[in-house]
Amino acid sequence: MSPTEGKFPLAHHFKYPQQQLDSNKLGMWLFLGQEVLFFSGVFCAYTVYRWLHPEVFVEAHHFLDVKWGAINTGILLFSSLTVALAIRSAQINKQGQIKMYLLLTIACAFGFMIIKYIEYSHKFHVGLLPGQYFTAESHLIPNPDQVQQFFGIYFTMTALHGLHVVVGIGVLAWMYVRTSKGEFGPHNYAALEISGLYWHIVDIIWIFLFPLLYLIH
Repeated sequence: MSPTEGKFPLAHHFKYPQQQLDSNKLGMWLFLGQEVLFFSGVFCAYTVYRWLHPEVFVEAHHFLDVKWGAINTGILLFSSLTVALAIRSAQINKQGQIKMYLLLTIACAFGFMIIKYIEYSHKFHVGLLPGQYFTAESHLIPNPDQVQQFFGIYFTMTALHGLHVVVGIGVLAWMYVRTSKGEFGPHNYAALEISGLYWHIVDIIWIFLFPLLYLIH
């Protein structure tokens, strides 16, 4: 196939499809690099506070449910597989499979958020919140002032990640709509691939969050 042939629209400022595809991927990788820098600030804050109060972080993490965290880790790892299979299905022109794998990925994202809702509800119920909203019974919590710092970091990190999951749901839903219109195939799956890259970075960030918050020793 010549570089000017293809079954997808070529923007007027590109000479051929491969140039457009490479530009799209470069733009997405630059965006993902910015996301890494964005979360690096939060990770730095975590590192500083944990270095200053290691015993408090060890004690406070016992109030997190490792079981739910592990289940969410498994869910996101599985969703990385399904989004990759959706892209592969587009490459081999399996329209039904693209939609199936996208729906599975979206279902995993909703499952992740439901579990976070369960976890958050428990924290709100017992008062394990940052700042002035920390109302947990003091006789059960050693160093409550410092424990608030842990939960401040916990809510900041997980809420930012959860926001990215919600954005991912919207992006994947958009990909599903476009798939239903028959827009993706062997010669046009760039948008699907770029969306998959975004979803993979969401998964990778959680892979770091889970041990840093739930598996402290």
